[in-house]
This record gives sequence, C-alpha cells and structure tokens, in this order.
Amino acid sequence: MTVTTSPIDDLIRNENPFAGHIVVRPPQIWGKSFPDVPSINAHASNAVFDAVDKVRKGKRETVGITITAEKGLGKSHIISRIRHGLQTEGSSLFIYMSKYDNLNQIKSLFLQSVASSLRAFGSQKVMQWQEIAAALINEAKQWNYTPQQYISQYKSWLNKYSTKFIEDLTKLILKVKPEITNPYIVKAILWTLSPDHINYASYWLSGLELEQLQADAMGLPNPKSEDREAEALSNVRQILDITSYYRVPVICFDELDIADAADNGFLAAQVIANLVKDLYNSLKQGVLLLAMYPRTWEDQIKALPEAEAVVDRLASEQADRQPIALKYLNSDDIVALVSQWLQDFYEEHQQIPPHPLYPFDEPKLRELGKSRPTVRSVLKWCAENFVPNQPIIDDPTNSTKSTTNTTSAWTSTTIHPLKAYFDNELANVEASINSLMQEEATITNALQLAFNSLIGETVEGVTIESIEEVEPSAANNGFMDFKIIGNKRKVRIGVDVVQQDRNAIGAALGRLIDYKTFNLTRGCLVRSKIISPNAVLARKHLRILLKEKGGEWVGLQSQDIKPLLAIYFVWYNRESYELTKEQILEFIEQKQLAINNPLIREILSDPSGQVPDNLTDDELPISIPQPIATADNIDLNL
Repeated sequence: MTVTTSPIDDLIRNENPFAGHIVVRPPQIWGKSFPDVPSINAHASNAVFDAVDKVRKGKRETVGITITAEKGLGKSHIISRIRHGLQTEGSSLFIYMSKYDNLNQIKSLFLQSVASSLRAFGSQKVMQWQEIAAALINEAKQWNYTPQQYISQYKSWLNKYSTKFIEDLTKLILKVKPEITNPYIVKAILWTLSPDHINYASYWLSGLELEQLQADAMGLPNPKSEDREAEALSNVRQILDITSYYRVPVICFDELDIADAADNGFLAAQVIANLVKDLYNSLKQGVLLLAMYPRTWEDQIKALPEAEAVVDRLASEQADRQPIALKYLNSDDIVALVSQWLQDFYEEHQQIPPHPLYPFDEPKLRELGKSRPTVRSVLKWCAENFVPNQPIIDDPTNSTKSTTNTTSAWTSTTIHPLKAYFDNELANVEASINSLMQEEATITNALQLAFNSLIGETVEGVTIESIEEVEPSAANNGFMDFKIIGNKRKVRIGVDVVQQDRNAIGAALGRLIDYKTFNLTRGCLVRSKIISPNAVLARKHLRILLKEKGGEWVGLQSQDIKPLLAIYFVWYNRESYELTKEQILEFIEQKQLAINNPLIREILSDPSGQVPDNLTDDELPISIPQPIATADNIDLNL
C-alpha cells in the first residue's frame, strides 16, 4: 500500500494559519496585522476616515467616535485597519492607548502613550516625531527638506554649531508659532532628529526625568516629581496642538472593558470618557476614537455624572448620539474573510490550492453565516477544522480500513490549541520586547503568574507556599511588587521590578532593605540597567542590600522573560481564547516554563552579593531604527 499526498496537504498538516490568531494584539495594531477584508464593517472604519477628512478640510475641529461590539466581533481588527489606512494616506498621526495600569495617574500614562505612539513610523518611513520636527523647521525656514535629510545632517550641525543651532531653530519656530507656550517641547521635538539624542528626547517628552547632566546638555528642564501628573495633560495638549498644525491626530482608546477602578470609584471606561471629554473641549483639532462593549456604554458611560455632555462628545458624529455598532458576519463576509486568510497563507508558501477556499467547502462556510457568528468564532472554527482532504490510498484490498487509519493517525498528531496561542504570543513578544522590557507592571504580572504556578514545588531549596501582597501597603506605597513565602514561612522574599524611573530606585531599594517593617528575610531587585553613579541614595541602599542584608540584584535578561511574558498574555486573554486557568497552569508545568526558567531560579537561589553582569548602561527605552542616509548637504543659515 502506498499513500499519496500533495505538497499543499503536507503544508496544511504542518502549519495552521488560523491557530492562535483570534485576538488582535498591539503588535498587529502597529505592525503587520492579520489579513483584512475592508468590506466587513466598512461603515465603522469609513466613519473614522470621513471624520479625518472633515477635520483636515476645516469642516470640523474635533470629532468623537465610539465603536461598540460584543466580544470577538472585530473591534481591534477595525482599529488595525484604521491605523494602517492612515499610515498609507499620510496626513494623520495615530496615537493608541490600551493599557491602564494606574487609573489614578491617567494623565501621566496618557502622555507616555502619546510619546510612545509618536515613535512609530509614519508614512515617510521615519518616526512620527521626526515628521513633525521636519515640518516645524520647513515652515520656519521656508524649506522643503525631508526628515531623512535632516536626520543625516544633524550630527554635522551639532559638530559645527554645538547645541546653539537648536536654540536658534527653536526661537525661529516660536516666531512663526507664537501660540506655542512651552518652548521646551519644541526643543525636545527638534532633538528627535538627532540619532544620538532621539531616546533622550522621547523619554523627556514622556514626562520622565533625564540624568541632570543629559538634561543640561540638551537644554531641557527636568520635571518635578510632585508636579508630573498636574503638568502631564497640559503637555499633552501642547504636543497635540503642535502636531495638528501638520497632521490630524487620531487618538484611539482600546481595551476599555476592564474592571479596574480609580480611587474615586470610576472604572477604566469612565476615567477615559472623562479624559476624552476634556480633550474634546481643549484640543485645537483631532479625532477621538473609543472601542468598548455595548454593555460598557450602557452601564458605565451613561451612568457618569453629566452623562449627556460626555455622550455628546464621545459620539459627536451620530445624529442620535449613539455609538457605531459593529455587525455580525453573514455568509458573504465569512467566505471573503476565509478566502483572504488562505490567499495570504498560500502566497507566503508559494502554493496554488485546488480552489481559493481549500481545504474548506464554500457551502459549509456559508452555512456558518446563518448563525451570525463573530470574527473570532469563525477564525476559531477554521483553526479547529484546518485539515487536508483525505489522501489517496493505493490499497485495492482494503481501502476503507486504510483511509480510516490514516485519518486517525493525523488526528492523533493534532497540536493542542494552547500551544498555538502561546507561539503566537511569543512571536508578538519577540516583535515588541524592547518596549516590553520597560513595562514594569507587565513583567511583575508575568513573574507572579510563574511563581503562583510553582506553589507546592521546591526550587533552589525553596518550597513555595504562597505569593502574597506586600503589607503594610501604606508604608510600601506601591514600590515593592510581591512577596514569595516558602519553607514554612522561614523564607520571605520581597521582589521589586524597577526599570524606568531612576528616581524610584532609591525609594524601592529603601523598602527592600527594610526587613523589619515588611517582614522579609531577603530583598530582591529585578532590573536590567545599571544604577546611575549620580543616584547616591540608591547606591547607598544597594550596598546595604547586597553587603549587609544578604539581599540580591537579579539581572533581567530579555531571553529569560520572553516565555513568561508570552504565557502571561495567554493567561490575560484566556476568556477570548476560551481557555481555562487549569489548562494554562498545566501547560506551564508540562513545558516547564517556570520551574526551568533562569530568572525564576535566580530569584529563588542563594544570593551572590554581587551586582549582576550583562547590565545595560542606557536607562532609556527602546533602540531606534537606523535613519536613511542621504548625500544632500543642507546649508544651515540661521
């Protein structure tokens, strides 16, 4: 007997384009997204594009649009479509926010989201910050150079004129834009054109503090910690007003349907709704876009004080002041969606299928449309049914038995769907690891999940009993993240992840060495970056931690945290993936993601008393893309 299979069926057995790809994550918003069918829910994306066009033409100043849809119906697919459409069109700037780690400091978080979003590439293949910087110079000097040309010249200008040329450019810009009240924001935007200074400039524009020597060298004042939240919204307005001279800012708030609440009792959607109301009233121009469940709109937005005023701004384009509702899929939508996914899949692997929907049958897909499914449920169905047609069995004596055995053998090798979700999340983590390394709360959550999965296990001599919050909370003030309890409470390790704010290091280390107040036997700092020589208090506390208290500094390495972040994102999206907590914990155990992770083992092992190796000497966020070189020489005549 011989079994004849085709290359395309072998491909289908080994790769499933639908597996793990049912939730749109931020990397798909910014980078390569899932295959899109523009006709599906075109009324929603077209409403945003039309609003941008009205603002650009001066017919409207500010527009608020809210999109509502049940879970899995495609809200984030629409946002991804909008982002990529605006990037191609080139007259807008896209700003995206989907994480709300501290609702009590939402203005500072929003400023950081604005600064981070403007680092993304725009239509000119440079950062959106750099597009705005070039536009400011071009208007002030009556030039018409590209951002790439300025980027290539900046180093030589600095060598020739020192920083005086940035001071002079700032003054020229303020002469033509006298309504700009914060000259330092202009100066920082100009610094984004310098490859050596872009990280420092965007860090400062995020509202965060630079080393004093670096701030002095760039002529930028450091923010005062106590004023940071108060100043954040003012700086956001100034930044958005500056960008709106040249581009229409489109500001999107996603993932609002969470149960987190601020100290004033408002839930995330309500906090953002109030923020959007304020932005609507104060911005020079822009489009404000929100995405949420219908129930969130009804139960939370309409329950706000002065709800009518909020609704008028969040759905300003709708005659009835109602959100734009996404529609369920019909049969034509499903055929178009599946066909697009399969077309991309087969083109990527240079295969020509027997028909565009292979291995699915069009009647079966159309039958699915009768139940009005969501995008997510269709993609999940495709993932579960993506199998080749029966192979041709050359066995004239017992073809029925052979066919049955072959089918059974294929089924037995089917990959568990959780692995597909993990692999997809791991790919997303790989694509955005530089920015994820700055997200202390996300790293902390990933570590807590890993340690919780090890309760009852003995690792590095520690039998883990529980993972606890840090008490007393008032004394901790949110600095230490959690405690690991083990060996009948004889081991009590306080863990703190500190990546971004260098001023927080001293305070965090102060808690980690206060064993008496927090009932610790060991303090553990998790950090990938050096501590500045100028951080005197932090270095004093570090010496006490390592040399006197028997504590530890564990170096945070990206290769160690990647799998923990990936499984945490699976955990975070488990309802969308239709997975249980038990399935995820079982997967962590089977793959030994926690018990064999070097970072986990290092936190639990006996402290070395030494500063870790492989620390980075840059306290600032992500590395930057290389600028495009140009041979043009711009004569800077100020």
